Amino acid sequence: MGHFYFIRHGQTVWNVENKICGATDIALTELGHEQAIETGKKILEEGIHADEILTSPLVRAKDTAAHISEVTGIPYRIEQRLIEQNFGRYESTPRDGLEFHEAKKHMASRFGTGESMMQLAQRIYNLLDDIKNDDKTYILVAHNGIARIVESYFREMDNEEFSLFGIKNCEIRRYDF
Repeated sequence: MGHFYFIRHGQTVWNVENKICGATDIALTELGHEQAIETGKKILEEGIHADEILTSPLVRAKDTAAHISEVTGIPYRIEQRLIEQNFGRYESTPRDGLEFHEAKKHMASRFGTGESMMQLAQRIYNLLDDIKNDDKTYILVAHNGIARIVESYFREMDNEEFSLFGIKNCEIRRYDF
């Protein structure tokens, strides 16, 4: 049975400011760069083996993947399907806002000008189906919104759990198919 690892990008300025990044291309903070380097070291220390790193094209994820690749020697490439969800009118608004929390429960809503949870799930589920049928082990470097969809691929979640789910910057999670 195959598996892969998921890592959320390092800290960004908007993470510090409690703002939703979404598809807005926000850079890592100095701490974010350090977190990514430390994550590469942790991968080596824990004996995590992977053939390739697939990363979102957004700079915060791409830079995280590059640091991990430099430390581990695992090659990385951009995977367009890993780009964070476009949260439309919620981009740059407070991450912990009640309105946004409730909006994430409406799976077909595009948040005005963004991408619905259903659209996001389609592209991420398709990616997971593709890597499930591959003989390689991957590390996916992406975003909190993507982490939520990945988690929902593997376990039953009600709308409240789904809306609340998140992982820390540079947290490593293993998923088994």
